[in-house]
Amino acid sequence: MNIRDYYRNTAKSIIYPNFNKDSGIPYGYDLGRVYPAQMETQSFGRLQVNCVTQQGFRPIPNATVRIAYTGDPTSVVEELTTNELGRTEEINLPAPPVEYSLDQTVFEQPYSEYTVTVSAPGYESVEVAGTQLLSNVTAIQPIEMIPLPENAQAEEVWVIGPHTLYGDYPPKIAEAEIKPTAESGEIVLASVVVPEFVIVHDGPPTDTSAANYYVRYRDYIKNVASSEIYATWPEATITANILAIMSFTLNRVYTEWYRNQGYNFTITSSTAFDHKWIRGRNIYNNIGLAVDQIFNNYLSRPNVKQPILTQYCDGRNVTCPGWMPI
Repeated sequence: MNIRDYYRNTAKSIIYPNFNKDSGIPYGYDLGRVYPAQMETQSFGRLQVNCVTQQGFRPIPNATVRIAYTGDPTSVVEELTTNELGRTEEINLPAPPVEYSLDQTVFEQPYSEYTVTVSAPGYESVEVAGTQLLSNVTAIQPIEMIPLPENAQAEEVWVIGPHTLYGDYPPKIAEAEIKPTAESGEIVLASVVVPEFVIVHDGPPTDTSAANYYVRYRDYIKNVASSEIYATWPEATITANILAIMSFTLNRVYTEWYRNQGYNFTITSSTAFDHKWIRGRNIYNNIGLAVDQIFNNYLSRPNVKQPILTQYCDGRNVTCPGWMPI
């Protein structure tokens, strides 16, 4: 059974309310954060904020964390303090019904968005606009803070773009799943190596104004998976998609794909060329755990050393005959 079939079989068992624009029932969520009246109970997602130093990733205790609705960022709904590990407690916050992320015929936004503002003495404040909460799963918002000189003040703002299954992103440009490696002068690794870090170019390859970021490999995979699939999906579906993401990434690493073209990075954040990586976005706890369990695995063909460049599409916004559907 492929990923699409697994997903469809799961979705078939869902009884989904029949909303329409003429019914007078609100779509999505408003400032009252009450979702459609047909739902018997309000749905909730969970949020935890983890604060560390940007250099060395040391926990920052006693940081003040304020959480507001992104649509009304001045209205703080929760104020928390980090513990000695730099973490807040997990809290429940309103989110759309889980069916929104399980039924592919639903076009409503399946996650709620929150603005997270963190401040701590001696550090630059950080604001994240657009932390995404799905129903029934835990979102972990990482915060990296930079030390400041005494009495100085500054704030860094991260704006998180929409999830790829909800937003409008360029479709993947088709490539061969196995790259030729016999060209003269080409750099290819002797064996498949799971790197500690990858260098992510935050834009298309030719965009010289885009920044490069050193990202731990596992954190990169967790970020991409949280950006491209929904954490509410069945465990087997999540695992299959993570394997596809890791195989694609390790193909880029093994073949030194961009370095062989004269670039100084491993992979891009452009969906037209690679996967969507969003700097500063939240990850989901169950996706993170799945990555930790299988991070050194990948897909390959018999008698072929290199990982497969596993390309996929959602089958709704973008169709891709012969590719693996999400």
